[in-house]
Amino acid sequence: MTEKNHQSDHHTSRFAQAIVVALCAIPLIATMAFGAVDSWTIGLLSVLVAVVALLWLIDSGITGEFRYSPSNLQLPVIALIFIGCVQLLPLASRDAEGLLSAPLMQTLSMDPYATRYFMIRLVMCFVFFAAALAYVPGANRQTKIAVIVVTFGTLIAFFGILQRLAMPEAIYGLRPTPQAIPFGPFVNQHHFAALMEMTSGVALGLLFGDGASRERKLLLGLGAGIMGMAIVFTGSRGGVISYLGVVAFAAVASFAIGADSRAHGDSESRSRSRRNLLVISAAGGLVLLVLGSVLFLGGETSLLRGIGLEQTQADVTSGRGHFWNIAWQIFLAHPILGAGFDAFGVAFTRYDSWSGQFRVEQAHNDYLQILADGGILSLGCVLAFIFILVRKGIATISRRTSDVHRSVSTGALAGCFGILVHSFFDFPLRTPANAFFFLLLVVLAVGHTTPKPKRSRNN
Repeated sequence: MTEKNHQSDHHTSRFAQAIVVALCAIPLIATMAFGAVDSWTIGLLSVLVAVVALLWLIDSGITGEFRYSPSNLQLPVIALIFIGCVQLLPLASRDAEGLLSAPLMQTLSMDPYATRYFMIRLVMCFVFFAAALAYVPGANRQTKIAVIVVTFGTLIAFFGILQRLAMPEAIYGLRPTPQAIPFGPFVNQHHFAALMEMTSGVALGLLFGDGASRERKLLLGLGAGIMGMAIVFTGSRGGVISYLGVVAFAAVASFAIGADSRAHGDSESRSRSRRNLLVISAAGGLVLLVLGSVLFLGGETSLLRGIGLEQTQADVTSGRGHFWNIAWQIFLAHPILGAGFDAFGVAFTRYDSWSGQFRVEQAHNDYLQILADGGILSLGCVLAFIFILVRKGIATISRRTSDVHRSVSTGALAGCFGILVHSFFDFPLRTPANAFFFLLLVVLAVGHTTPKPKRSRNN
């Protein structure tokens, strides 16, 4: 780095730090604000994201450089935004049943209002993601953010468990949820489980990895155990399956990292075997500790439901089989661009074979719903994002030279893996708080890319 670049870093450090602080605060505030599922919380988050964009512009104006990330993870998100814009164009038409001599023009989306609202949230997520990719990468920053994620996850999990045991009538005593089962600050207990999968993934990456002292690993184990207990207490079957996947992912990744980072001599092989045995014991002990603690605290019903042994309905999928079938029919009717982002609730009524008493807003499978809402093109964008994430995440982990930084990337990727598995059974990433946390973990997993400054012409 040249002397001029050193001076630029000095002049922009205050604004850069403010951006990083804001990027950390947004997921935390979104979580505390009931997961940001209410209209007023979207307004608040849009203001915070606008502040990040403004600070970004000020930083660029002062330094004469526009800092951005060349990561191609941004391309699938941009493509989704473009598809959403096309869905809002008046390209479709329908007959007015003889009332008018000309057909009525309408958007490709069957619910343009819902699609516009979805686009607002998607653009907010993109600005947040682009800023995080530009300003978060850096070993010390990523480690500090990982500590914040684990600490916050532990505290919010502890609060959620206390709330479940106390069974209050409203979240914080302020927000009643007559048509939902809340957990912690979230209106939807399943989506709280998804948050815990992400935060516990970071904790497990640090716990199973190298670089943390024994005292810190005891704290990490305690935090991971509390977050695991919270997941079981939600009674979410998808959450329990995904949590076990997170534990397995973190353990297997730890094995692979240990094999790559050591020579293959006899003494090194014995040391690696002892380490792998310790990791297996820690993973198994953690799961048993979580289950035992839940039983001790009287969570038998949540545990039985979470592992699928308690079923109060004849349909083991709780209606998901029907929802998935309808989503597939919507896709077949709109295979290229879909019925419109977040238009599933309207499209569902045209294909529903039930009585029509209930309005189903989500398919309870994010992959099927993106296929129904956005067609094959949108699903391609999602799969491309996942492919790039996995490829870059593995490359980042293999290139890390510090044990702590490698553990952070591993844990973040494990957390991403957990919520991607959960998305097969629910729609956790449609809760804005989870979406922001997921994007932050993506940056922690692949944030090795050095942001490129774009100099102004005056320089």
